[in-house]
Amino acid sequence: MQAPSFYLLQSGPGNYAFNMALDEALLQAAPRLGGPVLRFYSWTEPAASFGYFQKYAEIERMTPLRPLVRRPTGGGLVPHDADWTYSLVFPPGDDWYSLNATGSYRRVHEWIRAAFAKLNLATELAPACRKTLPGQCFQGHEMFDLLCSGQKIAGAAQRRTRDGLLIQGSVQPPSLALSRADWQKAMCDVARVEQGALWVAFDPDAPLAERALELARQKYSQPSYNRKR
Repeated sequence: MQAPSFYLLQSGPGNYAFNMALDEALLQAAPRLGGPVLRFYSWTEPAASFGYFQKYAEIERMTPLRPLVRRPTGGGLVPHDADWTYSLVFPPGDDWYSLNATGSYRRVHEWIRAAFAKLNLATELAPACRKTLPGQCFQGHEMFDLLCSGQKIAGAAQRRTRDGLLIQGSVQPPSLALSRADWQKAMCDVARVEQGALWVAFDPDAPLAERALELARQKYSQPSYNRKR
């Protein structure tokens, strides 16, 4: 049986540790799943995630949001109090996996730009880097971040291993007139038209769910991990 073009995982709200754990578990399972996964999720409480290589003591001073959780990907500090969060996982055989980091970063934000265009919101990819406060993802912007009226509204971080490619992304909704559900539908519609995606609803099987719970319990909820540097 041929693998579906795209798995769609609507995992809903999760706590800070489980949200990061499920993304890592999906990356580890990518070769077994055999197809890319788009996951939409939210947070059961306000929180902030920060890049794998950032220093915890610096992050503590940057935001009042708690809890703080270290992502499996790089990048900067991201507030999760009102954002729309998603992740993408691609197995090694997928075209996305063969892109370099700049190529996959640009491609995911072109996808989001097209989704907002379907919702009649004009956005653009940043043509150059403009940083104001270092270490904070939504202060200033990097090249190919998504901008609306000159302000960054979407950023992402990546991790590429021999198991696959993980992209973790955040959208700060630019208008109260837009709904999360409409944006998610637009994302799927764009991929169907432009990438030929055949969407198949996906729920984690027992091994994947158990691995996510294990990672949440033993890694992402542990101060020894989150404060490791």
